[in-house]
Amino acid sequence: MSLLTTPTGRLGALARAEFTLLLRSKATLVTAVLVPLGLPFTLRSVVDGMDVESSGLSVGLVLLPAAIGFSLLFGVYSALVAILTARREELVLKRLRTGELRDFEILCGTALPIAATGLVQSLVLVAGSTVLLDVPAPRAPHLALLGLLSGLVMCAALAALTAAVTRTVESAQVTAVPFTLVSMSLSGVIVPLEMLPDRLASVCELLPLSPVITLIRGGWTGTLSVYEALGALGTALAWTVLAVFAVQRWFRWEPRR
Repeated sequence: MSLLTTPTGRLGALARAEFTLLLRSKATLVTAVLVPLGLPFTLRSVVDGMDVESSGLSVGLVLLPAAIGFSLLFGVYSALVAILTARREELVLKRLRTGELRDFEILCGTALPIAATGLVQSLVLVAGSTVLLDVPAPRAPHLALLGLLSGLVMCAALAALTAAVTRTVESAQVTAVPFTLVSMSLSGVIVPLEMLPDRLASVCELLPLSPVITLIRGGWTGTLSVYEALGALGTALAWTVLAVFAVQRWFRWEPRR
């Protein structure tokens, strides 16, 4: 049996092709790689002015989850919205559907290279933060890993959903903005939820990216209880399931013209 006749073989072949296209797209590479690596440095002066110690945090424990959050938002979500929209408008997705590839394989194969880039980028940010920001080793590394992996899957699913309502590649820069801005402002990326008023924090905990940041930060601080960790993981899973369901129902394979 040929490897390309198996789901894994087809998925791998599509992912390799997408990775080649990713390397050729300078604009996408800048969005996916350079922007997330540069943004955390612009926050240093802001975080230095916060009273993070009163919340049991340090500058490093604020900036590291923020850096990973930027990687998920810009390196995975925003970049993948543009990629999926471009592939649809160029009829690539339509042509792929005429072969052996299933819809799920097409979307996953397209997302794999950008998700892998986000994973490697996050590991680089962890190593850099450990050296430059004196961030200690995570006390509960399994929570940090769960947070990162759930964030990658959820952002990929939300990107596919956003691409479904995006008409052109140019408008992808606009349709990705609401989720990005809300997540940066209210999901603990820039300002930790621990520093927000209790009522506002309770509402913000339900936003899609909030449980991801909570798990990542909790992985380093080790202060999350089992109940809090399961609650955050359940919220992330719920958003992912909703996004996948919506993609199955409303994703557009034809150009939106």
